[in-house]
Amino acid sequence: MTLSAGRGAGDLTAVAPPDDALLREDTLVSEQVYQGAFLDVRRDQVRLPDGSTAQREYIVHPGAVMVVPLLDDGRLVIERQWRYPLARVMVEFPAGKIDAGEPPLTCGIRELAEETGYRAAEWARAGILHNAIAYSNEGIEIWFARGLSLGERHLDAGEFLDVGSASLDELNEMARTGALTDAKTLIGMLWLQHWRAGHWPLTWHAAP
Repeated sequence: MTLSAGRGAGDLTAVAPPDDALLREDTLVSEQVYQGAFLDVRRDQVRLPDGSTAQREYIVHPGAVMVVPLLDDGRLVIERQWRYPLARVMVEFPAGKIDAGEPPLTCGIRELAEETGYRAAEWARAGILHNAIAYSNEGIEIWFARGLSLGERHLDAGEFLDVGSASLDELNEMARTGALTDAKTLIGMLWLQHWRAGHWPLTWHAAP
């Protein structure tokens, strides 16, 4: 990849600098402005690369895991749940917040079982996505699960969602029409398409 080291349009054929020193922002003061049951909001003063200062407001997040659950017929397990900030039902792959000290795979196994009732015989880690880089450090691990068997689900108190299935073609059409706009689910679909095409490999392991 080649990028200009300048701030404008510049010469895009110039070789990028070997490190990020020209872009780095250093923390001068960090302040916690709100701590709730879930959100930890910070306000920091930072030194910019040119020596001036600026304010950064952001959310500290413990991280999460999203599972792309593959049924034997090639369809995908999906959920529909009400997302209060958007005041609408969203179509999503199963996902949940990582508990303190919890390994990501353990979180994925737990969330898949609790929310959908499915248990998987095999798991594969795809990667990590950062869905709100301008105002949060949240990272969502992407895991694939296959060899699914259905059992009982155990939703958290106050959690309400429908579980169904869809083909990738159906999800792509929902994305095209705007019925599916969840960023993590769209990235999961991207990974799935590239894996099925043989471009992005996955290494599968038996469930612990």
